[in-house]
Amino acid sequence: MAVRVQFEGNNEIGVFSKLTNAYCLVAIGGAENFYSVFEGELSDTIPVVHTSIAGCRIIGRLTVGNRHGLLVPNTTTDQELQHIRNALPDSVKIQRVEERLSALGNVIACNDYVALVHPDLDKETEQILEDVLKVEVFRQTVADNVLVGSYCTITNQGGLVHPKTTVEDQDELSSLLQVPLVAGTVNRGSDVIAAGVVANDWLAFCGLDTTATELSVIESVFKIGDAQPSNITTEMRDSLVDSMT
Repeated sequence: MAVRVQFEGNNEIGVFSKLTNAYCLVAIGGAENFYSVFEGELSDTIPVVHTSIAGCRIIGRLTVGNRHGLLVPNTTTDQELQHIRNALPDSVKIQRVEERLSALGNVIACNDYVALVHPDLDKETEQILEDVLKVEVFRQTVADNVLVGSYCTITNQGGLVHPKTTVEDQDELSSLLQVPLVAGTVNRGSDVIAAGVVANDWLAFCGLDTTATELSVIESVFKIGDAQPSNITTEMRDSLVDSMT
């Protein structure tokens, strides 16, 4: 199921972690219970790598990756690059990117097959995305926001997008990504989806403030555990009834 967690009292856990089907990056200097949540769920299947990027802990916003590769900004030090490379599986390529929009996690959202990118991203970066991450690239906005990486989280199972995304936009994005999308929020109404939730094909982590209703939406759209769309309406109705009484 989806797991609630905090980083140093902060619910924006997508800022301090990056989760894919092949590895998980977590920021250094966090409390032990933050790591133990990730390692307890993941250490049997994929490596959990403690690292910083360019000396910063906001690794989730600076990097973008999937099971094929990981892209980091050119401010990443040689030592950090070497550390991550040593910790990642051999099948995962890691590459530095010379890109003006250096917070790659904010301007690119991807799963293992498709990437949505900021409309002004460099052509070279787009090429690197195709080569290293082996994805098809589309220049898009989410609810008229150019920071596509901040306002949606996508996996190979589904995606959660900004709550103000119109039905037409959802349909268009869904047909590009070939996965179902749901507009929603995390952390009790926050619309910065990617800061509040990280997910891969079998697991999701979200901020501690995420409500039961938000949690059931997350579990349903990412197909985590046994939450299927039919169960979700009943659950929502139950939770709404609970909150009314």
